[in-house]
Amino acid sequence: MQTHAYSLGKINVLILRLALPAILSNITVPLLGLCDTFISGHLGAERYIAAIAVGTMLVNSLYWLFGFLRMGTTGLTAEAFGASDDAQRRRVFTSAFLLALALGGALMLLSPLLERLMLWIMEPEPATASLGGEYFRISIMAAPAILATMTVTGWMIGSQNTLFPMITAISVNVINIALSFSLVFGAGWGFYGVAWGTCAANWCGLVIALLLARCLNRGHGALWAPLRSLRRQMDMRRFFRVNSDLMMRSACIMAVLFAMTSMGGRMGDRTLAVNALLMQFFMFFSYFMDGFAFSGEALAGRFAGARQSGNLRGVLRGLALWAAAMVALFTSVYYFFLTPVARMLTDVTGVAEGVAEMHVVATLIPVISAAAFILDGIYIGMTATWRLLLTTLVAMVAFFVISLSGSLWLPLPPNGILWCAFLTFLLLRGTLLIAELPGELRRRIPGGADARVSDF
Repeated sequence: MQTHAYSLGKINVLILRLALPAILSNITVPLLGLCDTFISGHLGAERYIAAIAVGTMLVNSLYWLFGFLRMGTTGLTAEAFGASDDAQRRRVFTSAFLLALALGGALMLLSPLLERLMLWIMEPEPATASLGGEYFRISIMAAPAILATMTVTGWMIGSQNTLFPMITAISVNVINIALSFSLVFGAGWGFYGVAWGTCAANWCGLVIALLLARCLNRGHGALWAPLRSLRRQMDMRRFFRVNSDLMMRSACIMAVLFAMTSMGGRMGDRTLAVNALLMQFFMFFSYFMDGFAFSGEALAGRFAGARQSGNLRGVLRGLALWAAAMVALFTSVYYFFLTPVARMLTDVTGVAEGVAEMHVVATLIPVISAAAFILDGIYIGMTATWRLLLTTLVAMVAFFVISLSGSLWLPLPPNGILWCAFLTFLLLRGTLLIAELPGELRRRIPGGADARVSDF
C-alpha cells in the first residue's frame, strides 16, 4: 500500500484522469432520449412524441431513485481499493449485483401498480397515457439489467476507472440507436420498436459492463465472491445502511425536482417552459460537476480506506480548484450569453424573454451549487451517507418552507420565490456539508484531526 503524500500536481492528474471520462459519459446521457424522440417524431403523429416523453419520464424517475446502487457501490469499493482488500471488493461487487437483480425483479413485478400510480400523478391525455404505458411496460423489462449495470459501473469507479463506464454508456447509446432504427423502419414495428430497441440495448450494456469489469479485475483473482463469504465476512448491516441512506437522499432530491415542475406548472405554460429551460442550464452544469464528483467519490474512498488523511485533504484542495474553475467558466457564459442561448433553444419570444428576466438566477446557479456537487462526491467516497441524508433533508424542508410560504414575506414574484427556494436548497446542502467536513474527517481517519474548513 502506498503511504507517501502526493503533490497537488499529481492529485490534479488523478482527478482529471477520473473526471474527464465521467464528463464525456454524462454528456452522452441525453442522447438516448434524443434518439427515441427523433424516431418517434418521424412516425407521423405528435402523440408518439408525447408518449415517448411520458414513458421515458416514468422509467427514468424510477431509475434515478435507485441511483444509490451506483453511489453506494462506489464508496464501499473505493474504501476496499485503498485498503488493498481485493476480497472485500469482490464481496461488495457480488452483494451489490445481487441486490440490483432483486430490486430489478421487484420493479418488474410491481410495474402495473407503479404505472397506474405515476400516470395518475402526471395526468397525461388518455391516448398519450395509453402509449406511454406501453413504452413503460416494455422498457421496465430491462430493469434488472439497468440496476445491475449501475452496480458494475459503481464498482469500476470505486476501482479508480471511469473510462470503462464511459465505454459502457456510449455502447448502450450506439446499440440503442442501431436497434431502434432497425426495428422501427426496417422491421416495421413502429412505435413499439423504440421501446424494444431501448430494452435490448440496456441488456447488451450489462453484458458489456461485465466483460469490462472482468478485464479491469485481471490480476486480482476472481470477480465474484462465494455466497458463503457474504454471510460470514460481509458487514451487511453497513452495506444496507449506506444504500438506504443514499436511497432516501435521492428521494428527497426527487421530491424537490418534482415540486419545481409541479409548482411551476400551476403558474402557467409560459412559466413552465421558462423553468424547463433554466433547469437545462442547471443540468448542463451538473454534467461537468458530476464528473468531478465521481473523481471525488473514487479518490476520497481510496484515501480514506488507506487512512491517508494528507492525500484526502489534497483531493479536497484539488477539487476546490477545479470547482472554482468550472464556476468561473459557467458563470461567465451564463452572464454574457444567456439570452442568445435561450433564443437558440426556443423561437417562442415570450419564453426567451422570460429566461432573460431570470438572468440573475441562471448566473447564480453555478456559484451556489458547486459545493454541493463536490462534497456529495467526498461524502459518498467516505461512506458518510448519514450526514448526506441529514443535510439533504434539512435543505428539502427549507425548500418547501420558502416555496409554500414565501409569498407572505418575500417581495418577489411567484416564480422568483420558487427559484429562491431551489437556490436555498442547493446552498444549504453545500454549506452544511462544509461545516460537517472537519468532524467527519476526524471520525473516519486517524491523523485527520487537524482538518479545517479552510482545507476545502
